[in-house]
Amino acid sequence: MDPDLSRLDSHLSALGVDAYLIDAASSDANQRYLSGFDAPDPFLTCYTPTTLSLLVSGLEYGRAKTESRADQVRRHAEYDRRALVDDYGPVEAGHRVAAAFLSDAGVDSVAVPERFPVGTADGLREQGVSVVVDADDVLIDVRAVKTPTELDHIRAAQRANEAAMAAAEDLIGQATVDTDGRLIYKDEPVTSERVKQAIEITLLEHGCGLDETIVACGQQAADPHNRGSGPLQAGEPIIIDIFPRNKSTSYHSDMTRTFCKGEPSETLREWYDLTEQALEAALAAVHPDNTGADVHAAACEVYEDAGLPTFRSDPETEVGFIHSTGHGVGLDVHERPRLSTDGGDLTAGQVITVEPGLYDPKVGGVRIEDIVIVTEDGYENITNYPVALVVD
Repeated sequence: MDPDLSRLDSHLSALGVDAYLIDAASSDANQRYLSGFDAPDPFLTCYTPTTLSLLVSGLEYGRAKTESRADQVRRHAEYDRRALVDDYGPVEAGHRVAAAFLSDAGVDSVAVPERFPVGTADGLREQGVSVVVDADDVLIDVRAVKTPTELDHIRAAQRANEAAMAAAEDLIGQATVDTDGRLIYKDEPVTSERVKQAIEITLLEHGCGLDETIVACGQQAADPHNRGSGPLQAGEPIIIDIFPRNKSTSYHSDMTRTFCKGEPSETLREWYDLTEQALEAALAAVHPDNTGADVHAAACEVYEDAGLPTFRSDPETEVGFIHSTGHGVGLDVHERPRLSTDGGDLTAGQVITVEPGLYDPKVGGVRIEDIVIVTEDGYENITNYPVALVVD
């Protein structure tokens, strides 16, 4: 199912331009979304309310015609690029080809995202094309509401995520504890690196991959984005945060669990229970009549009522709840909407994480994260993984 781009159409009309133009590889989520094409090198996508056109290299021409969403696909050779290079050099030749491509599409003016290459924008202007920067980056808001197909892609990524989390928990669960409190499995220390390897292997077996993940123990877990390294210790929190990307569809998932092998401290147990309560309170606030700020407030209230600091109550605190409650997930692992003090309206079809947490180097850290779909009457939790602190 193609995405609903009516909002983009209205935005182009309001800006008074003919088209929306992207110059990027498909690693740029807006490019992948609008073109429907996966290519490692930059290419041009020109969208008008009636036509989607691609300008690609000869190398990608065949695939673009069969795999992209484009109504028409052009290649550089069609515009005598070699002759233009001889006359003007490779840079200006590229700009002249792009301008001719836009002319063929009936386009004299374009809106571009803020990340659009300055060189391309200036080059197009020199060729008489009007280029306006879309400061609102409306395509990101369009992407936030998923089609049924996109939701299925994210569900599939989440199933792989759960298999990877199970592999990690199983490795921790099978470990013994040596006299120094280290976790040991098959006569070797269980390290963050070893758990990450088990996660990555499992994800590959399920068609997913990731550049990095978080397996952070003890004091490392007190920093929400510390990737973690070294031996894992008994009696200390182990935060595992996995955010894989499906290799075929490019859609992500995101989930976090906090484990402890052995007996956790009283404070760690209290923090875990509070965080589970904060998760449930935040989930209960997920509804299209609410905002991301409402969901964040629900989580903050649980912690603040327990006398613990949050960024909402103390913007300068270095301990307690020191991040937002969640974010959108899709082609990017972090996208709109935000569940934060400035979070906007929630809309059915958005996919969001809900991930409260507490952090202090004296204790470590606790975070629990589910991924949910905003529905017409609330939410659908697509996370099917237990919430439990102690690993036996």
